[in-house]
Amino acid sequence: MADKKTDKKDVEKQEDSKAEKSDGKGLVSRFLPLIIMAVVVVFCAGAGFGLSRLLAGPDTAQTAEPAQEDEPTQAEDLKADVDSAAETQKSWYYPLEPVVANLDEPGVTRYVRATLMLEISPEVDQKKGIAFIEEKKPLLTNWLTIYLAGLGLEDIRGNRNLKRIQLQILDAFNERLFPDAKPGVKKILFKEFAIQ
Repeated sequence: MADKKTDKKDVEKQEDSKAEKSDGKGLVSRFLPLIIMAVVVVFCAGAGFGLSRLLAGPDTAQTAEPAQEDEPTQAEDLKADVDSAAETQKSWYYPLEPVVANLDEPGVTRYVRATLMLEISPEVDQKKGIAFIEEKKPLLTNWLTIYLAGLGLEDIRGNRNLKRIQLQILDAFNERLFPDAKPGVKKILFKEFAIQ
C-alpha cells in the first residue's frame, strides 16, 4: 500500500513539473510576439529619426545669433567670385592630416587613426578657403582628437555609428569655421578610419 502511495505521489510530482514547464513555455509563447513587436517599433522609430537627420542635413540648423550686417565676417569674405554657372556646381576637397587618439576603453589600450577629407561648398573660394582652413586647422585637429578619445569601441563600430560620427564632426567643424555664416563644409569623408 505504501508503494502505491509513493508511486501516486511521484506521478503527481511529475505531472506538476510538466504543468509548470508548459506554463513557462506558454508565457514565452504569449509574450514573444509582443516583444518582437516592441523591438520592431523601437527599431523603426530609431531608423526614422536617423533617416530624417541624414536627409535634413546641416542646412536646416540655424544659428541662434544672426551675423552683424554692417561688418562682413571672416567666413563671409571667403565667398567665391564666380563668373560661370558651371563652376558654381563644383565642390572642392581639403584633406586633413591623420589624427590618432586612444579610445575610452578601460583595461585595454586601443586607438583609432582617422584621416578626413572635407568637402567644401562651391560658394567658398578655394584659394581663400584653403588659407582660412590652414589657419584654423590646429583647432579642428584638437577638437577631433578630444572627440575621438571620448568614444568607446562600441561607439565606433558599425555603419550607423560611423554616419553619426560624420554628422557630429560636420556640425562641430561648421560651428568652428563658420559660426556666423552659412555652413561651408558640405560633407565629412573618411579617407581612413582604422581601429587597433
